[in-house]
Amino acid sequence: MKTILIVDDEQQMRSMLTLYLRKNFKLIEAKNGNEAIDTLKHNEVDLVLLDIMMPELDGIEACKQMKKLKSDVPIILLTALNETSQKVEGLTIGADDYVVKPFEPEELLARIHVQLRHFQKEEVQTKIIHFKELKIDPVSHTVTVNGKDVKYSPKEFDLLYLMAAHPNRVYTREQLLDLIWGLDEVVDIRTVDSHVRYVRDKLKKAGISDQPIETVWGVGYKFNREDHDET
Repeated sequence: MKTILIVDDEQQMRSMLTLYLRKNFKLIEAKNGNEAIDTLKHNEVDLVLLDIMMPELDGIEACKQMKKLKSDVPIILLTALNETSQKVEGLTIGADDYVVKPFEPEELLARIHVQLRHFQKEEVQTKIIHFKELKIDPVSHTVTVNGKDVKYSPKEFDLLYLMAAHPNRVYTREQLLDLIWGLDEVVDIRTVDSHVRYVRDKLKKAGISDQPIETVWGVGYKFNREDHDET
């Protein structure tokens, strides 16, 4: 059974979330950001539900620290404020999805399942991928070309690794949007295109000899790799 960490300073909200989720998940509660970080350090957690508006350490700062601690644990932000600027800030600093209160239980469950599918610990996701002079390490979250580090944002890395781990598979833009960003309405198809462009540009600037990410016109993108090695 997957474990979810619920972080909210309001006992009523924590109780409501527990009522929604207890049949399907093991639940751990924390009442503030500092307690949540400490809990994450000492427990195996599969997903975090994190309220933004909290005293002591707010959800945005807590999210930053939690992603540094365990980047492979998805975080869904919860807030009563339906402001685009706050959504963008949360997603920019590493949150994986965003839910506005009040919400329907079915919507929250759908978003949780999307994130758990995305971050599911498959064997291939722990393997280092080599393609010619390119090396992608999912454990250290690093990418190198001829030994030179290539700096990627978390979403850019996820995008590159997803396609590289499934060579020659064609992904539609909609599939990439679902797998990398989840269901958040702030992100649209153009975000996929811009992130693919960033990934390509950084590989090119690092000196990669063959651009592995190809556009499949009218469909989406694929990582073109005739020969590959995974260790």
